[in-house]
Formats: sequence, C-alpha cells, structure tokens
Amino acid sequence: MSRKLGTFVKYAFLVVASILSVFPLVWMIIAATNKSVDVIAGKLTFGTNLLENYRNLIALQPVWSSFGNSCKYALLVTVVALVISSMAGYAFEVYKSKWKELGYTLVLMTMMVPFVALMIPLFQMYSKAGLLNKAIGFMLPSIATPLLIMMFRTGAKSFPKEIIEAARIDGLGEIRIFFQMFVPVTKSTYAAAAVVTFMNAWNNYLWAKVIMSTDATQTMPMLISNLISGYVTDYGVLMLAVLITTIPTAIVFFALQKNFVEGITGAVK
Repeated sequence: MSRKLGTFVKYAFLVVASILSVFPLVWMIIAATNKSVDVIAGKLTFGTNLLENYRNLIALQPVWSSFGNSCKYALLVTVVALVISSMAGYAFEVYKSKWKELGYTLVLMTMMVPFVALMIPLFQMYSKAGLLNKAIGFMLPSIATPLLIMMFRTGAKSFPKEIIEAARIDGLGEIRIFFQMFVPVTKSTYAAAAVVTFMNAWNNYLWAKVIMSTDATQTMPMLISNLISGYVTDYGVLMLAVLITTIPTAIVFFALQKNFVEGITGAVK
C-alpha cells in the first residue's frame, strides 16, 4: 500500500509540475487572442481579437524586419561560435603545451566578469572601429564564450585519442581530422551548444540595445521593449509579439532536444 501511495505522490507531483511549467506558455497564447482589458482581467479562454492585435502590432512596430534581424544575427552567431569554440575546446584537449592549462584557466576565469562591466569599453572600441549598427558588432562578443569552449573540451575528453594518432599515421591533416572525424562523433555536443548559443543570441537584449540604435537594425527583444515603454501598454499586442518571439527558440529546442541532454553531459558515441 505504501509503495502504491509513493507512486501516486510521485506522479501527482510530476503532473502538477508539468501544469505549472506549461501554463505560462498556454496563457501567453490565450492572451494573444484577447483584448488588453481581458488580459488584465485574467481571462483564461480564447478570444476573437487575434487579427486586430496583429494589425495593431504591425502598425506600431516593424515586426517582420525585426524578426528577420533576430534570425540573421542568431544564426550567424550560432554558426561562427560553434566553429570557433569547438576548435578551441578541441585544441585545449588534444594538443600538448606547458601553458595549456594556464590558458584554459584564464579563459574560464573570464566567466566571473559580468558583461555589464565590459559594455562601455566594448562600445568605445566598436564605435571607433565603425561597427555600430552592424551584424558583426553584435556577433563578436558571443563567438567564443568560455561555456562553449568548456563544453567542447569536455566532449573532446571522451573522443578516443587512438583514432587521432591512427589518422595522423595514415597521413590525414589536422583540419581533416577535426572536420571529418571529431565533428561527426561529437554531434550531440554541437546540438547542445547550438541550442544554448541560439537562445542566448536570440534573447540578447542588453548588448543589442547598446550596439543597435536604428529601427532598421532592431531585434525582437528590442521591439518588445518598445511596446512596453509607451504611456499605455496594449497587453494583447504585447503577448502576440512575445508569442512570435518565442516560436523560433521553441523550434530549435524541439528539433535538437534528443541530443541536448547527451551533449550537455559531454557524452560521445
């Protein structure tokens, strides 16, 4: 009897936790179909104001150009960051040097420096270099992060070193070993890193607000901020904008979720 009670409590807890996790997403979808007054009143049923909210949204903000900017910036950051960080993590593990561990420690120590402390010097540097309101200015601070380097080094620890030595004996160059052998074997690490990097780049508001100052270069988080900063906030329109912003990250996560946990733990098959 006690075993059945324990099983019941466990599943009851999982059901409640699942409902609490899913409810904000469901409420956001419902709110996007209602008027602002209904959202404020806490209405939990679907409304008929979705098209009106969409018309108001595109009238207030350049939604699809901002959406395109976010897609472009996030994809560029993800691709470049995966290439550079994976090479760095691989090199820290595979190649021998007496300064390797010191360099790796210094890289990890940069995680303790808050990005807010770096924004002013970065802005001054990028302003002098003419990188304001440009995609490369948005990308540069994110293309080689300590977290990604640590993830790829962890993945490289599980990569059999005998394969590398055998490939070198057979005459394969280091670039071919990396791209033809290491990359396919550690695809789960790449998937996890892609999810983390894409979400961080997509949701990046602070740096985008600093480096991008025109409507033509604004991203979706900046657009949502603009909707909130007015004298009156239309919460139906706001929830619709948040819903549109959420869709790409949800697609990326669900597309790569099978390899996400495996990649986070650094497992290699």
